[in-house]
Amino acid sequence: MNRFWGYLSIIMATLFFGISATFNKIMLQEMHPLPIAALTYTLAGVFLFSIRQSPIKERILDILNKKNKSENFISKRDYGILIITAISSSVIAPLLYLNGLSQTTAVNGSLLLNLEILFIIILSLILFDETFKKKDVIGIIFLVIGAVFLATKGEVDDLINSQTFTGSLLIIGAAVFWSIDIVLSKFLSNKRDLIWISGLKSSIGGISLLFITGFFMGLSLSLSLEILPFLLFVSIFSVGSAFILVYFAIREIGATRVGSIFPLSSLFGAFFAFIILNEPFGILEIILGLLMVGGVFILYWDPEKTKK
Repeated sequence: MNRFWGYLSIIMATLFFGISATFNKIMLQEMHPLPIAALTYTLAGVFLFSIRQSPIKERILDILNKKNKSENFISKRDYGILIITAISSSVIAPLLYLNGLSQTTAVNGSLLLNLEILFIIILSLILFDETFKKKDVIGIIFLVIGAVFLATKGEVDDLINSQTFTGSLLIIGAAVFWSIDIVLSKFLSNKRDLIWISGLKSSIGGISLLFITGFFMGLSLSLSLEILPFLLFVSIFSVGSAFILVYFAIREIGATRVGSIFPLSSLFGAFFAFIILNEPFGILEIILGLLMVGGVFILYWDPEKTKK
């Protein structure tokens, strides 16, 4: 039963993250990517620490740890890992992602994040000595081919001069740093107070981005009331709540399974971009999206288990 809730948690997280691609695209029409990221993660930290100080804190933690042996103690090593994951997922990744998203469509941005699973596999191979099977090579090839053609729109001759390709490359870079977060979060997912862990991660990212925004870039943090609902949704659900859901899912079903399911956010993202932004979602995007998702399923399909 715990595995069911683990799967449900990561599916909810991918749904929230998929919606954020469209909402971020709307906010990018009025604001620079850096202030958006700074405000998003700062507000996510405020939200999480507000929950932690509220009467519902223990109820939430009891639900998250109902049938699980979690740890109350957080060591210096844990805090070191937390800082690394915070910088990766809450500073570098959103900066790359939002800058990339400003140069390409939300549909392409969502689909390209499928490459995150490729980087998760590579990191797991390095850190945990995991091995590849023959079918894994096929899955990786599917992902790479889909990403390359999606980034270039099939026009390889314009590869260097394409602004769309530059945006796609930045999003692929974001996928690298988010994959670092997913893999290393395995060491933090067994802690009882996931609200505290998630709040710290959001706050470290938010404060760092605020410092960069104000002192180094001199950018304004002012925003219009029209985009405030989008900012609050992304902060509360796509970042704050999603952090907790991902930690819980990693604890219940493992980092690799979480990584294999997370590309579902690309499908949610493409769907909402098409519905809300009326972005093009033609035959090419459908084929390449299916190719990349097919690669994910090949990577994590176990033929031996299906025979039993």
